[in-house]
Amino acid sequence: MRSHLLNGLTAEHYRRCVTEGVERVAAKLIATERPFTGVTVDGLAPRVDAIDLDRPLGDTAAALDELEDVYLKDAVYFHHPRYLAHLNCPVVIPAVLGEAVLSAVNSSLDTWDQSAGGTLIERKLIDWTTGRLGLGPAADGVFTSGGSQSNLQALLLAREEAKSDDLARLRVLASETSHFSVRKSAKLLGLGPDAVLTVPVDRDKRMRTVALAHELERCRAEGLVPMAVVGTAGTTDFGSIDPLPEIAGLCARYGAWLHVDAAYGCGLLASRRYRHRIDGVERADSVTVDYHKSFFQPVSSSAVLVRDGATLRHATYHADYLNPRRMVRERIPNQVDKSLQTTRRFDALKLWLTLRTMGADGIGELFDEVLDLAVEGWGLLAADPRFDVVVEPALSTLVFRYVPAAGTDPAEIDRANLHARKALFAAGDAVVAGTTVGGRHYLKFTLLNPETTPADIAAVLDLIAGHAEQYLGGSLDRAS
Repeated sequence: MRSHLLNGLTAEHYRRCVTEGVERVAAKLIATERPFTGVTVDGLAPRVDAIDLDRPLGDTAAALDELEDVYLKDAVYFHHPRYLAHLNCPVVIPAVLGEAVLSAVNSSLDTWDQSAGGTLIERKLIDWTTGRLGLGPAADGVFTSGGSQSNLQALLLAREEAKSDDLARLRVLASETSHFSVRKSAKLLGLGPDAVLTVPVDRDKRMRTVALAHELERCRAEGLVPMAVVGTAGTTDFGSIDPLPEIAGLCARYGAWLHVDAAYGCGLLASRRYRHRIDGVERADSVTVDYHKSFFQPVSSSAVLVRDGATLRHATYHADYLNPRRMVRERIPNQVDKSLQTTRRFDALKLWLTLRTMGADGIGELFDEVLDLAVEGWGLLAADPRFDVVVEPALSTLVFRYVPAAGTDPAEIDRANLHARKALFAAGDAVVAGTTVGGRHYLKFTLLNPETTPADIAAVLDLIAGHAEQYLGGSLDRAS
């Protein structure tokens, strides 16, 4: 079994195995004509269940053959231009190269004596990101597993900085379109069930600052502590960007920590044409960024950044076997001092190789392409009487629904749109997402692929309309 250990003696075996795996994936990428095969749970589960994990196949070629059957053949391929559903981006090759390198070397980014140069590369990227954000010379941060963890850590810091002995008095204010992880984080942090105050949004799905001011004033009058306001730069459902400068001004007035969830909108940091859309983020106390959403990085690649690096001490614990206190005096850089995680992958390497190969402008150009595409998609929807579109995109999300020409029960229209989404997925022709607006079912395009064209959008809209019309026609037949 030692022949399977990666070391100098098995380097050639490693080269052959990885090359074969890469060739299989490359062949699959070339041959993929649809984002999904339409396989069902009932169709795929028996193939997986039939595998006996206690009876190994003996070699990687056989394992790859099996993997083709249970995974590669039926995977959902985000690189396909008609994958339009969630916040999943196609990935750039330098980042995939980084993934291969970091997996093989397998550095753990918790302590210097497990990572060395990896620690310094991550710190350099944190400094680069805080510089792009404009957080100032005292800023710092750490890579995380994703936006939910970044939001959790940011709110942990906010809770500690609030310096309240009574958790029941703490309040977090976030818009009604903010990410669910805000409420989840509040629960994990031991806050009460009423801790998160929901602030209404305007017609563009942006936080209403007048309503925010009202809630902050109410907190003050009732003796509550507004420990944090969460502004969102790219909501999951609409891609909307809250008015960050105005929110920052209110936070300063009421002494609230400002956290900006820019998990989606962080791609604007690399944009040369649309960077202004995230103005005000430089006034945040903490920021979430997900490079695996709009920097075209593989999952996972995320970070939480803070204006004052000293606040990261609230996540610091010292263990004698790992990061004893003396290491601080000796100026040994241990990233575990800043992180909620201990063992942690060297995910920063993917972004490092991307920047060193393509540059920030290269990333920004790709993101700008999808922003431009969203404008064209908006134009198609707004001009098409078959569809009701909700808001003009601030980023690259389009929320809409099919509406028949003749008057139809709204609940039946809901079912027609849901049917269209399911039918598309079952056929594998396209993958789209869904959400609710005003209690009604809507469909959603999240555009993150520069290879997607207006023609792709138009074709998918025709498919949606066709499925919805077929459903409604059958519904009328059934009713009669």
